[in-house]
Amino acid sequence: MKEVILNKSLDFVTQYKNYTEEDKEKLKYGLEGIYLTITKMVVIIGLSILLHMFKEVIILLLLFNILRYFGFGVHAGKSSECLISSILLFIVVPYILLKITFTNTLVLIISSICIPLLFVFSPADTKRRPFPKTKKKLFRKIMTTLLSIIYSGSCLFITDNTLIVLLISSVIAETVMVNPLTYILLKQPYNNYKKVV
Repeated sequence: MKEVILNKSLDFVTQYKNYTEEDKEKLKYGLEGIYLTITKMVVIIGLSILLHMFKEVIILLLLFNILRYFGFGVHAGKSSECLISSILLFIVVPYILLKITFTNTLVLIISSICIPLLFVFSPADTKRRPFPKTKKKLFRKIMTTLLSIIYSGSCLFITDNTLIVLLISSVIAETVMVNPLTYILLKQPYNNYKKVV
């Protein structure tokens, strides 16, 4: 089903202009990203509605995607793996964490684990998007770390446990996404820029 939709979309986009094979590959990659995002979001939003977590999941996705923009991270090799990991990170983990009352001590423990890991491992690249060592990479590392400090630090002053859970969940999710162990579990190559440079 996915390949049929992608190929028809690619045919539609390329019918008005001659594209090189490399350009077609880039277009297909982009179209695949759009397709996977839409199908994944339908499932996640559906589950969030069933579990009465719609507002929380939307806020979590927003917070996480801000971190993800700077920190990047692993992409699953298969759409089924992506869906399962997304359900775990955006539905299951927050659902469980929302049952816990987060104290400042707990926030500090989680933050003291996640923030150093984010500093060390972000931004993490993928095979399709290798990220060479540049000033841009350093900027993204600093921004990811700074945002995770802001998210975690905010939790020490917020009294709404739900918002605390969502902020901490987004930091945990991004930490998981940039961690080399996640790449190993998903059988994805790590530090892909080394193969390009």
